[in-house]
Amino acid sequence: MKNKENSMIEINNVSKYYDGQKVLDSVSLNIKRGEIFGLVGHSGAGKSTLLRTINALEDFDEGEIFVDNESIKVISRKNLRKLRRDVGMIFQHFALLTRKNVFENIALPLECWGYSKQEIKKRVLELLNVVGLESKRESYPSSLSGGQKQRVAIARSLALKPKIILSDESTSALDPLTTLSILDLLAKINQEFNVSIVLVTHEMEVVKRICHSAAFLEAGKVLYCGNIEEVFLSPNEHVKIFLGESHNYKQKGIGVKIYFPKAISQEAILTQMSQHIQVDFSIIGGKLEYFGNDIMGFLVIDVEQSYLDAVLEYLTKRKTRWEVLYV
Repeated sequence: MKNKENSMIEINNVSKYYDGQKVLDSVSLNIKRGEIFGLVGHSGAGKSTLLRTINALEDFDEGEIFVDNESIKVISRKNLRKLRRDVGMIFQHFALLTRKNVFENIALPLECWGYSKQEIKKRVLELLNVVGLESKRESYPSSLSGGQKQRVAIARSLALKPKIILSDESTSALDPLTTLSILDLLAKINQEFNVSIVLVTHEMEVVKRICHSAAFLEAGKVLYCGNIEEVFLSPNEHVKIFLGESHNYKQKGIGVKIYFPKAISQEAILTQMSQHIQVDFSIIGGKLEYFGNDIMGFLVIDVEQSYLDAVLEYLTKRKTRWEVLYV
């Protein structure tokens, strides 16, 4: 598995114990180059622990992790230092040095790696432009808003031109509008610099906004993993519970759940179906919402028994996925 060209991070059957308790339980994930990947779960699910194994801030007891085709388990001290240069990290509470100004906080990794003053100035000014804080270069953290502090932290994580950024609940301390601006900044960085981003979060809106793929964790186990379309349109029973999905719809006829992936979400399938087969139905539930720039979701219709075969035949011909919820 470690030779997959498109794989940036391979996690194979990783387990970890704290005081005899298993906090990671045979976790296996494949995170592709250039994607934004969400590690999702409630508090105590093992998300942050798993994240920190990727840059060897946490060890693990069983399994293997490959980062850019190199095994973390057998990595040399020299290559471990290089790995940590190639993996930037963003923390929930920013982790800025209060006695250093914005410029100096961003410059710190470059100073540690022995860059010249000229190189440092050039790189820091570039990053201040990327995160939109040119006017704050001499400001100190105490004078910044939460969103501005996180932008400084993001700029610092980019200082050494990493291949990967690890984000540990980096928006959970921010208000909703600021969260959206930070997520949009991360999406921009991902697109412009082709940096792989791994996000730890318990907020579903974060996943919907920018993630390409996600894994749901509970008690150290992966409940489900897939691209965002698969996760939200085809969740297994564990994830349905996690998402709080309910099918307690009022029953009159037969309930049919119709899925709307991004490929067909803009099409007027129900209107066309009604006109084409002269069917009567009621829309009794569902949700269509934005995932990044795409609309996806599902609708539940209540159909009389006499119309059911015609409805399912029409949906199948239109290559629209459906599920009968109740009869």
